Amino acid sequence: MPLIALNKPFGTICQFSAHETRASLGDWVKTPGVYPAGRLDADSEGLLLLTDDGALQARIAEPRHKLVKRYWAQVEGAPDDAVLAHLAKGIDLGDYVTRPCRTAFVAAEQIEALWPRNPPIRYRAAIPTTWIELAITEGKNRQVRRMTAAAGFPTLRLVRVAVGALDLFALGLAPGESLEVSPRAPWQRLG
Repeated sequence: MPLIALNKPFGTICQFSAHETRASLGDWVKTPGVYPAGRLDADSEGLLLLTDDGALQARIAEPRHKLVKRYWAQVEGAPDDAVLAHLAKGIDLGDYVTRPCRTAFVAAEQIEALWPRNPPIRYRAAIPTTWIELAITEGKNRQVRRMTAAAGFPTLRLVRVAVGALDLFALGLAPGESLEVSPRAPWQRLG
């Protein structure tokens, strides 16, 4: 029962079958019979876990297990503490209200650990960008992007940096790199 941690590159779709215009998981992971435990849309990057065990996949992906997924979102504009508090309480997205989550600003020295995105985000000199972290337990379709947009700060770049106790930077994975980890790893305590 392998559990594989992949740093999914920007533009890669979360399927193994070949795609005409985009990279797929099969371009990065050669282990047969595994599938994603949750998804990241093609425009999102970062930590994706893959397994061949359906029960493990469900335990990682299903919101009822409340496994925390941490995201760094580069948003357009300059949100303040009140915006982060609003996001943390839960946001009404029209079709559902998100669960409460943890939010924080990401320090500039932390951002230095990120790789450059190819292609880079659009740059506009008159509009600042800010990096924020959201730690959620749901992971609905495009949830973080929808949350930041609803708060008035659209996401320009989104990187999943952790799933439970598995931290992308601690794993040392560059985009497209993967490694096998213990199936207990997402639930192990840090430190």
